[in-house]
Amino acid sequence: MYNLKKSNVVILSLFLVAITALATFFVTTLLQVNTGDKVVISQSALDSYQTFIDEYREVEELKTYIEKNYYKDVTDETLIEGMKKGIFDVLNDPYSVFMNSDEFKDYMESSSGEYPGIGIYLAPNDDNEIEIVSPIEDTPADRAGLIAKDLIIGVNGETVNADVMDEAIATIKGEPGTPVTLTIYRPSNKEKFDVEIVREWIDIKVVKSRMLDDQIGYLRLTMFDEHAATEFEKHMDALIKDGAKGVIIDLRQNPGGYLSQCVEIADRLLGEGMIVYTESRNGDNEEYTSDASKYDAKIVVLVDGGSASASEILTGALKDHKSATIVGTTTFGKGIVQIVKPYNEETGFKLTTSEYFTPNGVNIHGVGIDPDVVVELDEAYYELENPTDADDNQLQKAIEIMNTELGK
Repeated sequence: MYNLKKSNVVILSLFLVAITALATFFVTTLLQVNTGDKVVISQSALDSYQTFIDEYREVEELKTYIEKNYYKDVTDETLIEGMKKGIFDVLNDPYSVFMNSDEFKDYMESSSGEYPGIGIYLAPNDDNEIEIVSPIEDTPADRAGLIAKDLIIGVNGETVNADVMDEAIATIKGEPGTPVTLTIYRPSNKEKFDVEIVREWIDIKVVKSRMLDDQIGYLRLTMFDEHAATEFEKHMDALIKDGAKGVIIDLRQNPGGYLSQCVEIADRLLGEGMIVYTESRNGDNEEYTSDASKYDAKIVVLVDGGSASASEILTGALKDHKSATIVGTTTFGKGIVQIVKPYNEETGFKLTTSEYFTPNGVNIHGVGIDPDVVVELDEAYYELENPTDADDNQLQKAIEIMNTELGK
């Protein structure tokens, strides 16, 4: 199932670079000479080409050796795809990846909020393991009891790690109505167990809201998809119309999403000031700011270890500006920004291009954001079949704080 090792992929990637340069050289020089054109290049240009050929001769030799001696046949299509993937693999950045047509299609579907699978967000960690960022609320993964920081170490009986993450994700998704068995390792209690989960068609309701009493509204934001800001505004307007003087925004288990959507939402919650700024190696830095217009309501935010990326940008901005009280546990700790670009033949890639900083100049990558009020969710909550608001001690603490801020 997973037989082409990363080391071979890296070798093939370097070979792709060499072949591309050689092809360019021959097309732009020798081919034109053969058709009667004369091309004059400088001695320094010729020397550069020769140096390049000499530097990559060993890579070509390794590629030829693999072709002759690898114990299975490898198609040109597989080699070329492996070369493209390897160019990203050598960056040693788990968030920078090349995606073939199927992977890119799956990624774009998951970003839109509708896709087949079990409802889970995954990321490779620093130990080359497949780590659960968060299960999605009211999906098969959530109902099966999977939680943030769980590690997937097996799929249908086959051992997996971050080297084969794309293949593992493809296997986990599958057809709705069919089962998949995951082997889970839970670091929090050093427990290893298997869980069978039946796949469904995942249709994420990005925003849910309701009134908790006559003055306090509750808004659950599950991810920052392409419609998040519009849905957020619609629900906030409705809560305030219903009399909410304060709103508890629940970002627990929210894995992030589009930066643009996060910025729009932050703009409605902050006064005039900085939301976030990014810094890149090439100096293409950006600042995102909000204007003075904002909702006239007290804000309390709930976060946990599954609150990542865009969730942390919003949390960091609200915390630094003291525009909300943050309640819960330390967030995931993803402080870098990726671009997603389509490539040719329906393929695409993600590339980390910058790191972001909260208004106070803090980069939280690998660290996370500590809440103002630390409250661990009671372990018994996970064992309840139909938990209520009264069973959620983090929410109860948020309500307590909101009551105090509203003078109740």
